Amino acid sequence: MLKIEQVKEAHDNIKCYAKYTPILYSEAAAKDFGFKLMLKAENFQTTNSFKIRGASNCILKELESSKGLKGVVTASSGNHGQAVAYVAYRLRIPAIIVMPETAPEAKIKAVSRWGAKIEFCGTTSQQRLNRSKQIAEQEGYFEIPPYDHYNVIAGQGTIGKEILEQVPDVEAVFIPIGGGGLISGIATYIKNIKPQVKVIGGEPEESNSMSVSIRKGEIVRLDKTDSIADGLLSLEPGSMTFPLVKKFVDDIETVSELEISSAMIACIEYFKTVPEPSGAVSVAAAIKSDWRKGKKIVSLVSGGNIDMNRLYHLTCV
Repeated sequence: MLKIEQVKEAHDNIKCYAKYTPILYSEAAAKDFGFKLMLKAENFQTTNSFKIRGASNCILKELESSKGLKGVVTASSGNHGQAVAYVAYRLRIPAIIVMPETAPEAKIKAVSRWGAKIEFCGTTSQQRLNRSKQIAEQEGYFEIPPYDHYNVIAGQGTIGKEILEQVPDVEAVFIPIGGGGLISGIATYIKNIKPQVKVIGGEPEESNSMSVSIRKGEIVRLDKTDSIADGLLSLEPGSMTFPLVKKFVDDIETVSELEISSAMIACIEYFKTVPEPSGAVSVAAAIKSDWRKGKKIVSLVSGGNIDMNRLYHLTCV
């Protein structure tokens, strides 16, 4: 199990790579929604996504325990791949990013920017993970899982540390769920420091492997996933993330595609910030939740790598 000491260590470890991102507040949103909604703006993060936290911590921890890295490889729908590519660029080591054939152009461009080699493979997360593992074995590269690794989870958990420092009286934190690395790290930290704070996940209705697994009491693999939230299309939770979510997360709210689009509009209208669909899922979950009224809530906007050519389509509701 992950320990909060690992999260604290990670926060010190990643300072040269990850920013301490701001909390955004809108009095107008509070008035209209009936609760104090704040955004933890990881879309302002280095590479415009929270993924830089876990990627940098994982690579740096591996460098501590080895003499060097021949190269790094990962499977990613985009944001994790961009983060790995950026850290590899800074460290001057080769990187291969295995991306889906359906990856948005904006995320392909973002990964390419940092000099990483892109290999396209299938459309599912499992296809990419299998290929990433194969490349690691063939090339002797260090494989960086997108979520199911304690050093990655600890890096993502640093967001929980910052939220408690920035909003000490927060009553609930809403977090998007894909494979579970983000929410499991944050929940582990928050529940160990302030167990009274609610930690609630948000999942797309058609990509809800974590909530299905929690209901079943075991990891469930979905046959398929489908959502505009392309960063949350995991077929199953991780073997490390699932028990952490089961232990520390209070509830999971599933949201429709319309609710995700409406949350994107709310972020633009009230907070003047543009999230990608995956980053707006937590906002949609907070707006939908019956628990929210009168509460002080932080929703994590996990990323802002959106293809601007698709913005009109994604927000035309």
